[in-house]
Amino acid sequence: KPGDLIEIKRSIYQHWALYLGDGYVIHLTTLDGDASPRFVNSPSVARKKAVARKQLLKDVVGNDYWHVNNKYDSRWTPLPVEEIIQHAESHIDQEVTYFLLGNNCEHFVTTLRYGEGFSGQVS
Repeated sequence: KPGDLIEIKRSIYQHWALYLGDGYVIHLTTLDGDASPRFVNSPSVARKKAVARKQLLKDVVGNDYWHVNNKYDSRWTPLPVEEIIQHAESHIDQEVTYFLLGNNCEHFVTTLRYGEGFSGQVS
């Protein structure tokens, strides 16, 4: 459903997106569209530019396994769906500083859903 968190199992990490509806998600990727392990494990990833992209879920997932994972709902109340989507759409094509430990793809989507960013991968 719109506003759901999508967890995508990559080979060595989980990539996160937020479902917008009609088959589309928003997620963080590099300026050239790369959301691969090379990007995440790059020595220069400490402060790398990323961009929030709206793309079809099937294109973001490729052949990887994915599922809806609103795992934080038991601890935090999601914002109203309309607010989540409006906030997400305001970020489309916006550049952000990507920081693996403090501003990664999971931080991005949890901020959209809950109003606060956190990452279980980092904790």
